[in-house]
This record gives sequence, structure tokens and C-alpha cells, in this order.
Amino acid sequence: MASNSTADGKDRFFSALIYVIPLIDAFMFGGFLLQQFPVLQIIYLPIMPLLQFYYQFPFASFIIFIVLFMAVVRNNNISHFIRFNAMQAILIGILLSLFGLIVAYVIQPVFGQGLVTETLYNFAFLGALACGFFGIVQSVLGRYAEIPTISDAAYSQVRF
Repeated sequence: MASNSTADGKDRFFSALIYVIPLIDAFMFGGFLLQQFPVLQIIYLPIMPLLQFYYQFPFASFIIFIVLFMAVVRNNNISHFIRFNAMQAILIGILLSLFGLIVAYVIQPVFGQGLVTETLYNFAFLGALACGFFGIVQSVLGRYAEIPTISDAAYSQVRF
């Protein structure tokens, strides 16, 4: 799709900032990996106050989703670059939520809290970190972060 944009510094900053949400959503899957490799906790030090606020309120993720979708993604007064990145961050969050539900209600009852569950949690954590950091870097560079399938869905939801 569109690989380069004419995003100014403000658009780049806010687009990169939006990708903090998938990083926060990924934290709940990182327990096993963060215990095995405590040095990875450095990733979350800058956003620890946001993380505590986010998990303190049960409906914080839902409220943030509604606000981002209605006030940013559907607002044509905001640049396409920010709206696209907001939609992509929302989609990553939705995928993480669905993955969490599937693991909690399908995988864990069958396999328990064993190696399969731990591997799936590590996979979700590392995948979300990769998508989040890729989105941040691409946003800072002023490029659209092209994540397979997720970007296609984001483009279909964001009007020009």
C-alpha cells in the first residue's frame, strides 16, 4: 500500500505513542519470559506508571479502545497516518484479547499450565513486542508500518 508518507513530526510522535497500547496489552503474556529473563523488564520501565494505571481499572482497555476508535480512527480531521496507526494498534490489541480468551478457555483446560501454555504465552508476548516496536520505529521514520494481514484490515477500516 502506502510505504512513505508526508507525516510531520507531530504526526510521527503521536503515531509512535499509540503503539504503547499493544506493548501494555502484551505485558500480561510476558510473565513466563520476564521471570526467565529479568533483563527484559527494562523494556517496561519507561511505561510502568501507565501499566499500573491500565491494569488498575478493569474497563480501561475497553474505554481506550472506544475513545481511540471514535475520536481518532473515525475523525477525518486527523491525518491518515495517525488514524491508520491507531487502527493497527487497536487490531493488535483485539488479537491479543482474543488470543488470551482462547488460551484461557480452550488451551488451559486441555493442557493445563504446562509447556504448551507457556510457549503460547511467550509467542504472543514476543509477537506483540515485535509488532509494537516495529510500529514505533516505522512511525518515527514517517513510514506506514506494514504488518501482514493487520495492515490490510487497518487500511480497509480507515478512510482517506
